[in-house]
Amino acid sequence: MSDIEPTEYEKSAPEDRDVEGPLDDSEANPVRPYIDLGGVKVLPREGLHLRLEIEEESQRVVAVSLDYAGSTLQVQPFASPRSSGLWHEIRGQIAEQVAAQGGRVTERDGVFGPELVAEVPVAGGVPGETRIARFIGVDGPRWFLRGVISGDGAVKPEAGEAVEDLFRSIVVVRGSVPMPPRDLIPLKMPPTPAAPSA
Repeated sequence: MSDIEPTEYEKSAPEDRDVEGPLDDSEANPVRPYIDLGGVKVLPREGLHLRLEIEEESQRVVAVSLDYAGSTLQVQPFASPRSSGLWHEIRGQIAEQVAAQGGRVTERDGVFGPELVAEVPVAGGVPGETRIARFIGVDGPRWFLRGVISGDGAVKPEAGEAVEDLFRSIVVVRGSVPMPPRDLIPLKMPPTPAAPSA
């Protein structure tokens, strides 16, 4: 065990987060037709395709990928402390991981606060070939929502705005169960609609 006390980081979130999103379940409109994925709820919209990423070994859902506007937005909700945030610390870890893969990272101010733009070598691709990914994050009440944008939304401003709007529409369902900070808030398959009777 290390004697070093974990550093408390300020929360990183837009000032209008509680109105414009990403919202906490307690702030969301209960009558909107959200798709319930456990730790997050997603508002259906024209042209949106949803995929769940499942860890092979445990068969648990570890991320939600939303294909929209020529882009992919991968989201993951994590438990966080009530008073402090995770994004400032996690950004540093992402930068280290990207550098370890031989990539480059630039930090810039985005609509949600600080974000990372990463240039990552394509695995198994042509030597020197890279892809661009944007890492965004928002600290909410007792949760942290991380997003990774790839495709058009990482490089084209108009597509980027469409994906940012999608990220804002997500609702995080933290639940009341105590969880250690940084634990993934459980995600689940959406309920399957009843099959129409023949």
